[in-house]
Amino acid sequence: MPSPSLRYAGAPARRDAVLARLHERGFCTVAELAAHLEVSEMTVRRDVRQLAAVGELRIVHGGVSLPEHTVAAAGFDTRLQVNVAAKRRLAATAVQLIEPADAIAVDTGTTAHALVNALPDAYDGTVVTHSIPVMQTLLARPDARCVGLGGDLYAPNRAFIGPATVEAAARVRVRWCFLGTSAVDERGCYGVADLERATKKALMDIADHVVLLADGEKFQRSAPVLLAALGRLHAVVTDVEPPAAFRAAVAEAGVQLLVAG
Repeated sequence: MPSPSLRYAGAPARRDAVLARLHERGFCTVAELAAHLEVSEMTVRRDVRQLAAVGELRIVHGGVSLPEHTVAAAGFDTRLQVNVAAKRRLAATAVQLIEPADAIAVDTGTTAHALVNALPDAYDGTVVTHSIPVMQTLLARPDARCVGLGGDLYAPNRAFIGPATVEAAARVRVRWCFLGTSAVDERGCYGVADLERATKKALMDIADHVVLLADGEKFQRSAPVLLAALGRLHAVVTDVEPPAAFRAAVAEAGVQLLVAG
């Protein structure tokens, strides 16, 4: 929680706190920021309009996000250092689903990257991915085959996206798709940028089973772009006990819930 003095602080201090929160989360709703700062939503809207006017943030559907150039600069390397232990525990649980010869699709993001690092030495299957860090990691795994999906470079996630990527994905088939997410709730999983939705959908479409990888922080976040409803998933792997509403929703949808120890 912020210092109680922020409630009474001047606009510059509040706006600095808004930007600090955005750098932590990437996307926030006005309601989240108001609760975090302990001020009214009207005050937050006034602050974000001022910040947007000078290019410090973007007002998007459902809330606010960092400017594209800021996300690209912070991007993958910064997120790679966040919640590291939780992502490793989650990845160690998720790889237990994989047989040594399985073909798998691996999404972008640092949690999916952790899964590739957790693949056992005995794995000699095929990894289909549009993630450049995943491809680079697999250079050190000569027994595993990597099928890289090319396309338009999307710098914030160090990945290829777009029509060429979707077309390339349609030519292959995998047993498992391991999907990353920016946020998750009882309705489904969400991303920050609509640009990636078609590519993520293409990976889901080529898989027999879709597994969502979501560390505990993702249950506390919001993001505007619905990637998949819960019913589209085979399993959700996380490192914390999810909220009761989410547990009830996955049970109703027949989705397996795996909580890493």
